[in-house]
Amino acid sequence: MPAMTAVVASGFDFSEFLEAGRRKVEEALDGSLGPERPESLREAMRYSLLAGGKRLRPILCLASCELAGGDVALALPTATALEMIHTMSLIHDDLPAMDDDDLRRGRPTNHKVFGEATAILAGDALLTRAFEMVALRSPGVPAERLLKVIGELSLAAGAPGLVGGQIVDLASEGVEVDLDTLEYIHLHKTGALLQASVLTGALIAGADEDLIGALRTYSRAIGLAFQIIDDILDVTASSEVLGKTAGKDLTADKTTYPKLLGLEESKARAEALVEQACEVLSPWAEKAQPLLALASYITSRDR
Repeated sequence: MPAMTAVVASGFDFSEFLEAGRRKVEEALDGSLGPERPESLREAMRYSLLAGGKRLRPILCLASCELAGGDVALALPTATALEMIHTMSLIHDDLPAMDDDDLRRGRPTNHKVFGEATAILAGDALLTRAFEMVALRSPGVPAERLLKVIGELSLAAGAPGLVGGQIVDLASEGVEVDLDTLEYIHLHKTGALLQASVLTGALIAGADEDLIGALRTYSRAIGLAFQIIDDILDVTASSEVLGKTAGKDLTADKTTYPKLLGLEESKARAEALVEQACEVLSPWAEKAQPLLALASYITSRDR
């Protein structure tokens, strides 16, 4: 894709950018949990929150803040909040009543270690701590910007976002699902939080409407592409590489992009979405290098 060629030609070191962002986020996450009582709750929260992972959502938040000319330090509490919400969704998705999985990020899922009740409550605690991070631990950010951030997070985490997507996903197991329904699931269950990650960073920086509109299109495209690649990897990668149970969608008889379109057409669809994401940010190409590189990374990742 032309946009990505420009990023490489400029000498932008994506690997270093990604690692630096991951280190910054890991440090913030480690300091985000206080002396929760009882200790078992704190252990359960930390077990999943600090289990590693790509940290793409907080990194997207920081990158969009920087693109909009903001101070990334001011966006760090919101970036942390995004990872808390994401972690909550993983804990809850893995429960027997949901996707029923025993492996996450290469080790036993939260409920396998701490029990179902504690896992549910640990997820609840992380979700509510996320809003605390934005509302009470974001010094220096104007209140009106924080209010917009809270609104975006509420939409992404609730019925209009990942909760609604999960409901439709569960209802779609073992039944015929068309492409529109599959896209609805992916845009809500996965895409909503990815979109919130991009938008909240820009909102903290006070981005104008033109940039917000472009980022909304960008984030919708990469959110859908991300889940298409997840569907593909569920078929092509091993559990050891993924860090979670491979072939889970097939076992649960879920409709996926490869099931509907085949592997090659699914890959082409993801690549077209990434191209769209890069194109919409072309007016900001020089400053948007991290976001352009992140878009390309989505289709080239192996886990």
